[in-house]
Amino acid sequence: MRCPFCSDMDTRVIDSRLVGEGDQIRRRRECTQCKERFTTYELAELNYPRIIKSDGRREAFMEDKLRGGIMRAIEKRPVEIEKVDIAVEQIKHKLRALGEREVKSRKVGNWVMEQLRGLDQVAYVRFASVYRSFEDVRAFLDEIERLENELPPELKRNQLDLLPSDGDKN
Repeated sequence: MRCPFCSDMDTRVIDSRLVGEGDQIRRRRECTQCKERFTTYELAELNYPRIIKSDGRREAFMEDKLRGGIMRAIEKRPVEIEKVDIAVEQIKHKLRALGEREVKSRKVGNWVMEQLRGLDQVAYVRFASVYRSFEDVRAFLDEIERLENELPPELKRNQLDLLPSDGDKN
């Protein structure tokens, strides 16, 4: 690390500490030439692939955009924000694990639907209706029926029913 005072290239680390939630390291350094001390911060730079949109445009991955889409889908639903955070982290992990330079937005959208499916069925259908551009009510019903039939029992227990069962009076 170059000294900001005399520009000498030889500095040494005197102290290192974790900062915040442990995703940054604060280092106190001393220049071996002029003996001045200064602080540097180090954090991991994670490169995400570029997203290829359906119209062929390419754009940088934006976590805020991902989170915003999920938040719109769960609006006014009983979903804890911590579960949304976990879902976003899992999608980000999948993006990094791919090791690709570019990923089609369709793949990311499918991952979002996977996560929403486990969080809340209504949120899943909301997102799917926009994402898949349902044309009519029949397409909605087909998706709801498919969801009801394919949802694993352990996830079904945590969900509210989308369609009333025969035993329900309302």
